[in-house]
Amino acid sequence: MAKVDGWRGRFYEDFEIGDVYQHPLGRTVTESDNTWFTLLTMNTNQMHFNTDYASRSEFKRPIVVSTLTVAIAVGQSVTDLTQNAFANLGWNDIRMTHPVFGGDTLWSESLVTEKRESSSRPQAGIVTVKTRTLNQHGKQVCSFFRTFYVYKRGAEQLESLFPEGEVPLAVEAPAAS
Repeated sequence: MAKVDGWRGRFYEDFEIGDVYQHPLGRTVTESDNTWFTLLTMNTNQMHFNTDYASRSEFKRPIVVSTLTVAIAVGQSVTDLTQNAFANLGWNDIRMTHPVFGGDTLWSESLVTEKRESSSRPQAGIVTVKTRTLNQHGKQVCSFFRTFYVYKRGAEQLESLFPEGEVPLAVEAPAAS
């Protein structure tokens, strides 16, 4: 049997300016997600959790708290962008361009806009991307620029952390019942 490495994410060398990554997982936001996130972050604006209050607004229903939308967009991008990152350096020009409601499904994609070697960390580089998030109808709901440190291929910090099993993994017949 051959050990086959799983997806390890991109390293600094893999990023090219102009590349676009359509992140593979969509995420349907529920009303419960919105309520829990609002409570967790102590956001007291009733537009996010009070249906009666929100019904008096132009939207006629609660809107998803914008920081949850940004958090989902960042999370959707991890598998493509920051699986091998060790620090976010900043988010800039965050724009919330269309409301998100419970039941909306969000999809995100990122465009590599800049990359450079780190002058202080030879094992890493700095990458900037523009990420945008779309709802199920293709409406852009948010966008932002994000800059992060990402390790280079072979960085010692990425050596395998997976523990060695006491016995090798092997195919065994299931016990008869």
